[in-house]
Amino acid sequence: MISVSCMLALTWFSCALGTDSFPGERLSDVSGQQKEFGSDVERQGLERSELWKRSAGLNEQTCTDLTGVESTLQNNTHSFTFKVRTMGSLSLAWVGDGSGVLLVLTTFQVPLFMMRFGQSNLHRSEDHGKTFEDVTHLINHTFIQTEFGIAISPDHSGKVILTGDVSEVGGFRLFRSRDFGMTFIPTDLPFEPLIQMLYNPTDCNVLLTLSTTLELWLSEDFGATWRRIHERVCLVRWGKKNSIYFTTNYNGSCSVRGMLELRKTTDYGKSFKTIATRVYSFVLGGRFVFASIMTGTGTERMIHVSVDGGEVWNMAQLPTVNHEQFYSILTANQDMIFMHVDDPGDLGVGTIYVSDDRGTVFSKSLERHLYTTTGSETDFTVVSALRGVYMTSILTKDGVVETVITYDQGARWQTLQRPENSNCAAETSTNRPSRCRLHIHASYSTTMKMNVPMLPLSQPNAVGLILAHGSVGEAESALSPDVYVSDDGGYTWMLALKGPHHYAILDSGGLLVAVEHTNSPVNQIKFSTDEGQCWHTYNFASDPFHFTGMDSEPGSRSMNVSLWGYRNDFSKWIVITIDFRKILSRDCADEDFVQWLSHSADPSGANDGCVLGYKETFLRLRKDSVCWKGRDYAVTKKLAPCPCTEDDYHCDFGFYRPENSSKCVEQEELKGHPLEFCLNGTTEELQTSGYRRIPGDQCEGGFQPDRKETNLGRMCTSNALHPNSLSDDSSANTAIIVIVIMAILLTSAVTGVWLVKKYVCGGRFLVHRYSVMREHAEADKIEGVDDVDPHYMETGKAQYNEDSDQDLLE
Repeated sequence: MISVSCMLALTWFSCALGTDSFPGERLSDVSGQQKEFGSDVERQGLERSELWKRSAGLNEQTCTDLTGVESTLQNNTHSFTFKVRTMGSLSLAWVGDGSGVLLVLTTFQVPLFMMRFGQSNLHRSEDHGKTFEDVTHLINHTFIQTEFGIAISPDHSGKVILTGDVSEVGGFRLFRSRDFGMTFIPTDLPFEPLIQMLYNPTDCNVLLTLSTTLELWLSEDFGATWRRIHERVCLVRWGKKNSIYFTTNYNGSCSVRGMLELRKTTDYGKSFKTIATRVYSFVLGGRFVFASIMTGTGTERMIHVSVDGGEVWNMAQLPTVNHEQFYSILTANQDMIFMHVDDPGDLGVGTIYVSDDRGTVFSKSLERHLYTTTGSETDFTVVSALRGVYMTSILTKDGVVETVITYDQGARWQTLQRPENSNCAAETSTNRPSRCRLHIHASYSTTMKMNVPMLPLSQPNAVGLILAHGSVGEAESALSPDVYVSDDGGYTWMLALKGPHHYAILDSGGLLVAVEHTNSPVNQIKFSTDEGQCWHTYNFASDPFHFTGMDSEPGSRSMNVSLWGYRNDFSKWIVITIDFRKILSRDCADEDFVQWLSHSADPSGANDGCVLGYKETFLRLRKDSVCWKGRDYAVTKKLAPCPCTEDDYHCDFGFYRPENSSKCVEQEELKGHPLEFCLNGTTEELQTSGYRRIPGDQCEGGFQPDRKETNLGRMCTSNALHPNSLSDDSSANTAIIVIVIMAILLTSAVTGVWLVKKYVCGGRFLVHRYSVMREHAEADKIEGVDDVDPHYMETGKAQYNEDSDQDLLE
């Protein structure tokens, strides 16, 4: 698997031949119920033609026909064929933002005795994938390493790097482009690279990489010249303000965990500072730096957190965590951290804790959080379409998987409402109507081999809109889930498409597209102009093909979508690009938008819509408006402050909210005990009424509970605070023996199957890989997750160990 370190998101599509799948029912009636936010829409009479059947809703309601769509789309459908040898792979990369430039690298590679034989071809498109030109001559027909693929700068400036293997003449060669791949400059490398080139997110002329001999190399002129800045480097990450973080071990190899130093440079390697020792792993997320620090002579270690780039560290303070539990950082933003702590006994469930704004003091947020015992699979999902919204799954006491959602950054969780247009077998066949709840399928479902080709999808510029696979009833029995849509950030849901599909958001939510996920060849795409209520179909080819993936420019602003697949002989990759721009015949005007108050549940209430301290009123496209928002569309909203209530507070350290209650109560095991924790090297005592303001909450006045932290004047030990004083017999009286999983999961759903990824270098672009027999995806990791295969490198390369604790669960 190739990894690319500077990218926002990536799609991992399930190949029809290489996965276990359960073909969904092929339907032509694939629309949901109509809901209107503006004035009434004039409806045409229901005609019993085949076209009208294809435009009917799932509940047989009438959906307005889009006149002339078939012929319009036929005139704007383009096909291109790439000749690729059997077992070859194909990599895609968008260059720039809105440029329409797409690079496609086809690679064929086979081992030959102790050597590898390979061939690469490079194609370039300037029109969103409608036509391609073979530009292999620009890279002198050099074999491009599959492990590195195409590295695109995150600043949208058109910078591209290809890493070529010229070992037959002495090494590796970069092909560098500053003009969106129109021309390339070859540059020989003075080392053999181990990982992808890492762009500095604030200056993409500056590059980092590791060599196979674990040397850290840096270039300040976009790869033209390189200098070695450090040796024995295990893992490296770009930080903020040109800072570089890396772990190193002078006394042994990177596989000797717990003996690493975490170092930092802010001047491109002219000087270095050790910011922590006895490091087992580290990760960057939001404004936080996390490190797993050894605290004793055995395997004891603790999470330490810094908010100032590693200058000052604090131990993560969680109540009542014993020595056999592990941590997993689920996500971290600029305000706070969500952390999973496994329950004792290896039961596959645990508790989600949320941090204060220092990332240090944690309190309980959600119990019985589902987390697999065989890996790091969890359904935890960040909904980027509305602030404060997260979804995940719990395992109920009677063993049922349920989806829960929070709208206020983890202060409260609740089950999803059942869609009105869905049926539930449990309601009629059993006496358990409580089982008729909507369950959203995410990463956990994929590990259970369920037919879930994509994770939940949302985008910041498509306000309130979520697409996800789900089932109504007991989740374990739903082998072939349907597609559900929410247009209000997860408060209400609607059954949109029967059976599993690949889907994408275009035109900032003004257009949705979907292709059925099936083992059979396909030639039909479905699309909706009203946020998934009504769906129309278009047969894009007379000869069906094996569909492997759907791709469009990142950011969900494009009107072009490319469908990738191959014919039955497996030797030709086919891309069919459909331009939907012409079906939206006019630009959106002011009258096409209506005001919408987010988080609104009770319009009659004075505090309706108050979440995290303020109300947000958006201008949203009317459901009946068929128009083009355009690439320059920007979300328009008005903010209004709210008075503070209990809803603006997390429960404090040692407190929690019982189910169906808004009151914070003290944890039973802590009653009668002082609430003490170690902060900035001294013991602090917390005096609290049980409430702590949610980080980022902007409420004013109103409910203001008492809270006070008192310095007791007693020193407490943090092994990261005083790295020079560490010894093997360091005091363990504050240690929590943990197995730390340092992985931050994707929150914001963009098109993808296994993981939806987040920002790394501040840019938005895609690199996808396809293989005829087995689908691959670039491991576009969030900061702190490794850039290479953690277990084994290619023959002839140094073994490289992942700098995280994930391996302990495998």
